Amino acid sequence: MACDAHKIFQAGETMMEVKKISFAYGRKEVLKDVSLNITAGRLLGLLGPNGSGKTTLFKCCLGFLKVKSGRIMLGDKNLSDYSARRLAAHVAYVPQEHKPVFPFLVREMVEMGRTPHRGVPPVSSKGDRLAVERALERVGLRDLAEENFIHLSAGQRQLVLVARALAQQASLMFLDEPTSSLDFSNQLTVWETVRDIAAEGLAVVICCHDPNHILWFCDEVAALKEGRILASGPAQSVIRRKLLEEIYSRPINTELIGERTFIYP
Repeated sequence: MACDAHKIFQAGETMMEVKKISFAYGRKEVLKDVSLNITAGRLLGLLGPNGSGKTTLFKCCLGFLKVKSGRIMLGDKNLSDYSARRLAAHVAYVPQEHKPVFPFLVREMVEMGRTPHRGVPPVSSKGDRLAVERALERVGLRDLAEENFIHLSAGQRQLVLVARALAQQASLMFLDEPTSSLDFSNQLTVWETVRDIAAEGLAVVICCHDPNHILWFCDEVAALKEGRILASGPAQSVIRRKLLEEIYSRPINTELIGERTFIYP
């Protein structure tokens, strides 16, 4: 049976609420009393050094890990109440990079996002095909639909993964450092695409190491260090030199060039 329809969220409405969660790998506590609101129509950036807990927080929000204490609410239900199939109809995930073993076509890769909405057997419907076409058009890859995924550039492959998430038609999208291996031009393309997607009503959370990208593209930011959120709120208000120096434990400079602030060591 296909997944049930899910709630349509209005811009600014809380879609996922993380309430005082903690998580540990054995005796090693990784997240400590973390709270966070993820709202529709906003791009939220997670910023912090390696080992700060960003990836673990992602995995908890995606249901990959079970929190030690606290809870995560998706809409008005606890995340733990969702089956994997139902959760996939609400939440999409875009990894850093995906290298498939088999030579799938771009269209086939994007069509994988339709899996949560299909019945048994998983027959492709007109709605599935329309969702795939719209997703490809949205990221500007419709002309590459019949190309082999593994033959694309790194930037194009990343946009295919974004298209797959769009075809999933989830209301909430998580991206894990999607531009880490891309050149400057492709980084901008991915960021601009993701920013526009959020502006259209989705809630988007992106994990990123570059505070400049968080400042330039994100509406909101949550800054983590050693498993705790040091500050959260509008990116333009939160990203300040003092905070960055606290996060990275080293001197940081900021400079206003034109209308844009640049951050550098």
